[in-house]
Amino acid sequence: MAKTSTTTQGLRAAIERSGYYPALVAEAVEAAVGGEPIRSYLVHQETTFDQNEVRRHVTVLVLTAHRFIVSHTDEQAADDTSPTPYATTSTESVKIGRISSVVVSRVVANPESYTPGTLPREVVLTIGWGAVSRIDLEPAACGDPNCDADHGYTGNSTADDLSLRVSEAGDGPETVRQALAFAQSLSEATADLTR
Repeated sequence: MAKTSTTTQGLRAAIERSGYYPALVAEAVEAAVGGEPIRSYLVHQETTFDQNEVRRHVTVLVLTAHRFIVSHTDEQAADDTSPTPYATTSTESVKIGRISSVVVSRVVANPESYTPGTLPREVVLTIGWGAVSRIDLEPAACGDPNCDADHGYTGNSTADDLSLRVSEAGDGPETVRQALAFAQSLSEATADLTR
């Protein structure tokens, strides 16, 4: 999808609909995107409960022809470092060629009667590009219960730069559709590089 006034307005309208510091979020996202055409986007506002506080957070994902842009905005209550509440906004720009994995996990109700095209109850989108990796190690062992040799360690390294969960119950069916559409656009963009 080429950047048109409709696409730009759609992104801006989605940021406005989130109701989460729209001027601040839009300025950060627009500065990161610059003049590049927008192929796809996803805006996800999330509310979390932290001890006795309610905190909001918004993530904006934008796909251009050459980059994947992630913007996070978090609000913070007044604390020892600031006498007034404040928000932190960050953007990261990743070249499409750096994306190593796009994982889409779908949760569907009553899978025995699933009809193709039915909206999942929940979608988890995990994107890896090598900025954050998690290594889980454990002692290696052999099948001999009497063996006391040191077999070293075994484990997994997992790219886990971004994981975003949307659900029909919490975010609405349109957000689930948008998450699936964005994941498909991003998957297609990474596949284009291998051709």
